[in-house]
Amino acid sequence: MGVDAVPAKLDLARELGAALAVGPQEAADQGLRAPVVIEAAGSARAFETAYALTTPGGITVTVGLPHPDARASVSPLSLTAEARTVVGSYLGSAVPSRDIPRYVELWRAGRLPLERLVSDRITLPDLPVALDRLASGAALRQLVMF
Repeated sequence: MGVDAVPAKLDLARELGAALAVGPQEAADQGLRAPVVIEAAGSARAFETAYALTTPGGITVTVGLPHPDARASVSPLSLTAEARTVVGSYLGSAVPSRDIPRYVELWRAGRLPLERLVSDRITLPDLPVALDRLASGAALRQLVMF
């Protein structure tokens, strides 16, 4: 299941094999929940949505990097009463020597279509606009071309 507020990103998720791709309100309205929910948008609201979509006993993983002043509201009671876990994962908590060869193997096998995830190729002078595009949700991943 993929959840995003940007319809084009939902379309891409479906194209890449997501069994279900819906907006945050639709997910809430349908009562959708999952045992593991990963938040990657980097916003307090997205984190709150991810937490709300996590089942009791489940894990909410946050990898997005919100603004340093951002704050989210989560019920401390639900952490205890529903035995939930919240985990932060910086850069995927990757171990490069282990993970990069695996990613390369998946890419070569056609199971990790990285090319589809690149929305723009930019140059250094384009960085301010590129950052604005990321913040607005208009870009997925951007490559800086030197």
